[in-house]
Amino acid sequence: MSRISADEFENIAKERVPFIGQLGAVVEEIDAGRARLRLPFRDDFLRPGGTISGPVMMGLADLALYAAVLSRIGPVELAVTTNLNINFLRRPLPGDIVAEAALLKLGKRLAVGEVGLFLDGEDEMVAHVTATYSIPPEPHHKPANAE
Repeated sequence: MSRISADEFENIAKERVPFIGQLGAVVEEIDAGRARLRLPFRDDFLRPGGTISGPVMMGLADLALYAAVLSRIGPVELAVTTNLNINFLRRPLPGDIVAEAALLKLGKRLAVGEVGLFLDGEDEMVAHVTATYSIPPEPHHKPANAE
């Protein structure tokens, strides 16, 4: 069972990390150690050549893994990305991008996970991401609604 709801996570993304919130990603599913997010297509996501830009895909992947991490540790806003590796596998044409994130390992101070990025309705990945999050020690956990 997830320690954070989809609504709670979307609020954190929109209110506490406004740049990422502006992407407009929607949480389709969040469960313990897993998250599925959809990024509805917008014309401003395109780069020359008519493909979805790399920074947009990296932002979505990072957000999806953040959701997977918080699904296990709760709304700890100070959990941050320490490393993100992305392999672009094929050209993503205009359309919604779906991110499927899963934790591979959760320790006391680090979480490691992977994200598959897909064009909506397709089975073949457009990008594969691995990333590591740093988890602050317990006294630094700050609930999302705390000031």
